[in-house]
Amino acid sequence: MKYAREIKVGILAAVCLFLLFFGFNFLKGKNIFSPTNSYHGTFYNLHNLEEQAAVYIRGHKVGQVDAIEYDFTRDSAFTIDISINKDIALPEGTQMALVSDGLLGGMAIELQFPDQSPITNDQLPMIAHGSFLPTTYVPGLVESLQTELIAHVDGAIQDVDKAVGNIDSLVAEIRTQVEGDHIKHSLKNVDRISGDLTSVSADLKSMMNNQVPRIINNADTAIANLNTVVADVKAADIGATIARVDTAVDNVNAVVERVKSPILQHIDETIVSADSLLRDLKAHPKRYVHFSIFGRKDK
Repeated sequence: MKYAREIKVGILAAVCLFLLFFGFNFLKGKNIFSPTNSYHGTFYNLHNLEEQAAVYIRGHKVGQVDAIEYDFTRDSAFTIDISINKDIALPEGTQMALVSDGLLGGMAIELQFPDQSPITNDQLPMIAHGSFLPTTYVPGLVESLQTELIAHVDGAIQDVDKAVGNIDSLVAEIRTQVEGDHIKHSLKNVDRISGDLTSVSADLKSMMNNQVPRIINNADTAIANLNTVVADVKAADIGATIARVDTAVDNVNAVVERVKSPILQHIDETIVSADSLLRDLKAHPKRYVHFSIFGRKDK
């Protein structure tokens, strides 16, 4: 039992070291009893991302940011290391997105699968442990509102500048008009136009007083004459006149019929005689033609 005390002291020291290591990692958010896989990514700006920040997949925490390294000689100066549960396999196309973690300005890492659909080992090849993932940045709500507010303020400032420029141009134009002779010429033109209007008004008044009544009287006389003509037309016996014209036309038609009837009858008799003559000529041609055969003539 010579070394019993030393053994107890050694065991107690080992337990203390283990508890210290476990407590330190626990405070850092690591679980030394759960194996993890590490991945890396590079960013141009971390937007206040800190170590021990959460790593999410579709809103579920699956790991944390272990370390942040920087090298300002490169464009993407920041390199971050993350660890996630070992039983989670990342398919090819998964990207590391820097996102807002709440309204207090904290940042986190979101692992975004391709097409945001469930992945199985039979669909896509998996990314090897320790690989670098493609990265992106997703602005948060507060930053988006700030960007929109700044854009609106810039637009309002531009509108004000444009309005001020227009006012300056208007003031310069007014000053030019006042300092020059344009206003005097305009006033002279106004006076001349006013005189012309006065003259036209006097002429119009004279015409209304003198010519218009005479025109109205002439129109009344013409209307009265027209009424007289209409009355005369109404008084005429139009029906009797038309009847007499019809009677004259009937008499003419009767005379034409009496003259036409003998002529037509004579023509008909002539046609009948000519037809009889043609028939006899076809039946007895020798009666009408003389032939001389050996000096003999037959009728």
